[in-house]
Amino acid sequence: MNENPSTANPPPPAPPESGGTPAWLKSPRFLLPATAALAGLLYVALGFLAAALTQESTDDAFIEGHVVSVAPRVAGQVIGVHAADNQFVHSNDLLIEIDPATYAMTSAQKQSSADVEEASYKVALAALDLMHVKVATAEAAARETRADADAAAATAARTKADFERTRTLRTQDTISAQEFDSAQAAAKQADAALESARQKIITDESKVSEARAQLSATEAGVSMALAQFREAQTTVQSAQLDLSYTKIFAPADGRVTRKAVEAGDYVQTGQTLLSIVPADVWVVANFKESQLKHMKPGQHVIVHIDSLGRSFAARVDSVQAGSGARFSLLPPENATGNYVKVVQRVPVKIVFDEALPADHTVGPGLSVVPDVYVGGWSAPKWALALLAVALAGAAVVGFRVILNRKTNA
Repeated sequence: MNENPSTANPPPPAPPESGGTPAWLKSPRFLLPATAALAGLLYVALGFLAAALTQESTDDAFIEGHVVSVAPRVAGQVIGVHAADNQFVHSNDLLIEIDPATYAMTSAQKQSSADVEEASYKVALAALDLMHVKVATAEAAARETRADADAAAATAARTKADFERTRTLRTQDTISAQEFDSAQAAAKQADAALESARQKIITDESKVSEARAQLSATEAGVSMALAQFREAQTTVQSAQLDLSYTKIFAPADGRVTRKAVEAGDYVQTGQTLLSIVPADVWVVANFKESQLKHMKPGQHVIVHIDSLGRSFAARVDSVQAGSGARFSLLPPENATGNYVKVVQRVPVKIVFDEALPADHTVGPGLSVVPDVYVGGWSAPKWALALLAVALAGAAVVGFRVILNRKTNA
């Protein structure tokens, strides 16, 4: 049987190149993947180098936010709870109702007392008006008495003058004894009338003083009645305020957390029933003190939130004036003689420039990783990629040049 010569006599393998260099090292099937792999490694290395030169990062960072505790201002039994755990509520939404019966009864009682005090005040005002009239009447009577006294004084002066003339005429026997006696009696009667008018002035003026004293007492009574009426109004307002406190409303927009109240519970004043976490959050990053050399407010930050797997734009808001350990519950005491230097961490507040997603809950305590751009420049990713490709290409070209020289040697 004849065999195929091409099958029976295969061509001998190509001899290796001089110098012992394998041929596959120059093959594009090796060089292209090697170039791509080298470019990827260079891109990663350049990214780490750029970050080390322009960024400061820490994994000791957490989301912070305001936590508003909701507590009752009055004690009582809860008759309604209108919020559930993790529910989003708006400001002024009704959260909890406390039985208002006792407070409504107290408010009605205080209102009745206030009505009584108001009536007393009106009676005192009427008495004051009456006393004003009484004083005016007494003063008018006193003025009339003084006028009568002035008239009596004038009459007394005239009768006295007539009597003196009558006496002169009597010594001259010009008039009769009867006329003299009549003039003398008229003078005495005028003096008596003047004295009576003067006594009446004293009496009427004492009545004016008495009326004025009664007016002062009535004014004091009015002032007291007004004070009692105002006090009663204050107690009414206080009772109405307590009644309004039986309904607890949300103080801000946010999510309900740590709910610890159910219908039927008896709650005390100041007892925390639940907390509300508003959507406004920020980051507190504890950087090492050696990382703060070039850090300052306003610098750009990229914050990676672990729970979302995404990064968000932010900026440095402020740096705390002191380390975190210094403001802890038990600050370290270094004046003990066995001091060991420990790198301190300083809280840095970072605020978001980019809105967080509304469909995910981001609350206090979540872990984040902030990258603060403290350098004066930043390398874009496309520039790092181009540089990595260029360096990888240059490395491959150099590698081929070295192989060619080895082959030609």
